Amino acid sequence: MQISTLPRRFALPLLAGLFLAANMPVVQAQDLATSLAPILNSPVRSAENKARDQYRHPVETLKFFGVHPAAQLIEITPGAGGWYAEILAPLLKEKGVYIAANVNPVGLSERGAEYNKKANEKQKAKFTANPDAFGKVASLEFTPKTPNFGPNNSADFVLTFRNAHNWVMGGNHEAMFKAAYDVLKPGGVFGVVDHRAAEGKSLEEVMKSGYLPQAFVISLAEKVGFTLDAKSEVNANPKDTKDYADGVWTLPPSFALGQKDREKFAAIGESDRMTLRFVKKMHAK
Repeated sequence: MQISTLPRRFALPLLAGLFLAANMPVVQAQDLATSLAPILNSPVRSAENKARDQYRHPVETLKFFGVHPAAQLIEITPGAGGWYAEILAPLLKEKGVYIAANVNPVGLSERGAEYNKKANEKQKAKFTANPDAFGKVASLEFTPKTPNFGPNNSADFVLTFRNAHNWVMGGNHEAMFKAAYDVLKPGGVFGVVDHRAAEGKSLEEVMKSGYLPQAFVISLAEKVGFTLDAKSEVNANPKDTKDYADGVWTLPPSFALGQKDREKFAAIGESDRMTLRFVKKMHAK
């Protein structure tokens, strides 16, 4: 694991392995919608990204997870565009810590290494180009088969958006969930948003579609030690029929079929998504 670009006031505690709950300031819960309003309307965000708010419900989703401005938060694979990163980093830049956890391209296939290298570089360029908006974003790189997101019991939140299906397809899902569990403080929250398979579908039936059975995700989290704290329908989409030959990527924003039936898929919108809040039990070590 490599860590870089950490704000000075947090660098020594992290490197010393003392990135613990006792070092976090105690804060009162704020009105998250008020805190997020100027961020969501920021000129740093593209019109395209703002248009996706109607499908991704960032205010409602982050409120459901319990995120606050003084949190120590890790986002797993924010992606080259950093859709949630450009919301979370500004929210946390003054009182909290935002850490982008990205795949280390070393040891991957040639195609995978090139993809992740470019994605990581693009993400870094996005942050460094707008320091006033994002602050000094911390980042780390991990190996998917043996992931490590930082010192055990050190983070308040670990969030991941539309990534768990990739871990399942790569066979790394249990290791990724376990690493999220390990890095969280007792009482910490693991927030998962992903494409939800049709009711009754098995994992084998949907493995290559990008959708996941919600029951499978819950059982996976519970297997590594998490407790399911709550489920939300904030990112549900009943228009999503989930029966596309090209999987979830048929829908926006991917539009895998190009211009074919584009209006039809645009009218459906982005996928039907599960939104799950898991908690690491307080007595966990």
